[in-house]
Amino acid sequence: MLSSYDGVWGIGELAARAGVTVKTVRFYSDRGLLPEAARTAGGHRRYDSDALDRLRLIRSLRALGLSVPDVRRVLDEEDAAGGEGGPVGGALEDAVAGRLRELGGEMKALRWREAALRLVEQSAPKDRADRLRLIGRLSVPPGTAPLVRFWRGWLPPRMPRRSVDAFLDIAVPQPPQDPTPAQVLAFARLNALTLAPCPGTVQPQPAAHRAAGAKGAALLYAGLAESYELAGVQIRRERGPRPGEALDSFVDAYTRAYGVRDSAEFRRRLAGHLAGDPRLDRYWDLVAEVVTEPGRRPEPTPGTAHDWLLAALAAQTGTPLPAAV
Repeated sequence: MLSSYDGVWGIGELAARAGVTVKTVRFYSDRGLLPEAARTAGGHRRYDSDALDRLRLIRSLRALGLSVPDVRRVLDEEDAAGGEGGPVGGALEDAVAGRLRELGGEMKALRWREAALRLVEQSAPKDRADRLRLIGRLSVPPGTAPLVRFWRGWLPPRMPRRSVDAFLDIAVPQPPQDPTPAQVLAFARLNALTLAPCPGTVQPQPAAHRAAGAKGAALLYAGLAESYELAGVQIRRERGPRPGEALDSFVDAYTRAYGVRDSAEFRRRLAGHLAGDPRLDRYWDLVAEVVTEPGRRPEPTPGTAHDWLLAALAAQTGTPLPAAV
């Protein structure tokens, strides 16, 4: 058993008692985390029992993954409090909370990597090169910046920021925390879709939306969000397009944006305009794949809600729709 005649230990004795290497003790001493009780005439470090308690605390904090700067803040706060009761102050709470956030991100990244690996593993050889290319364009874990940029280019210019943010909340899906291989593929395809140039038009906003102007657009998108939610209720109940509160809310969004009255003629003209507007069917199909849990019925998206409402409006007004609707 190690012992000391003067109540202090050399660096080797302290290391042995704490179950660490001499190099570890020296590392923390050199960084001021482990004070020395004294030094011998020959310059050798000497430590007392307080150093052993402190070293054990440092090991515990480091075992939790706390960084050296975080450990220093915890120890400094404990020293300022006189060391009574152990490290229970705000520095420890902040460090633990920060580490939990980091671990959450790391675990999400690992789950995405696992699902991506399974996607490649399950893919037919002829599909692997294309899927690797799609996955390679994603960050891990993936972000939504490309999708946000896509919609900022699609929305009418000069819309109030609050209105834009409200629309982005419903139009941009968040990557699943624990994705399936199919969800990884859908999100990768969605990411690639939003990075590609918008085909077939120089100004991608629908004509019916541009006509509202910046102020009207804010009213329009707020009203559309409400009507999409109402239509979503009908879709979940597996009810086909029909007149009712959802359709009235949909039309009302346009009348308020344009500053006109609702009428049979307005509905007819609106149906014709909307039927000819650019479509984002592929985007919404992929969104549904991303947000729907495995084994569940696809969740309504703004795209599917819009199609439901447009079909209801077309049926009410006798307006023919493109075959894709």
